[in-house]
Amino acid sequence: MFSHVFLGVSDFDRALAFYDALMAVLGHARRFCERERPWAGWQPAGGGRPLLLIGRPFDGAAHQPGNGQMLALDAASRAQVDAAWRVALAHGGMDEGAPGLRAQYHPDYYGAYFRDPDGNKLCVVCHLPVAPGLSISAD
Repeated sequence: MFSHVFLGVSDFDRALAFYDALMAVLGHARRFCERERPWAGWQPAGGGRPLLLIGRPFDGAAHQPGNGQMLALDAASRAQVDAAWRVALAHGGMDEGAPGLRAQYHPDYYGAYFRDPDGNKLCVVCHLPVAPGLSISAD
């Protein structure tokens, strides 16, 4: 459905460190980084699309996070959601909702919400049910 998503940032080096750490937890490889532009992009481990891109806004104006906009990133497991949330907060992200079930969306929706250092709202979510015989840790 999507070719790419571009998120504006104000401090490229800070954003690059944040997204490098977050994308590594989710298993996505950095495809490119052009510091002189500046912009960078990540893609799924097998290559192809969609791409997640960060950079300074193309119009040269200051970055402003959008009200009501959020990018949700898919996780392969609930443990990956937990790890992504911890890494995001450790790299300058701001908590917007700790990992947990959000049954108002569907019974297996397990997500965490945070903002990147520039204020862009992100969610990392796993839609898969817990495998039979496994329990969910509260920590």
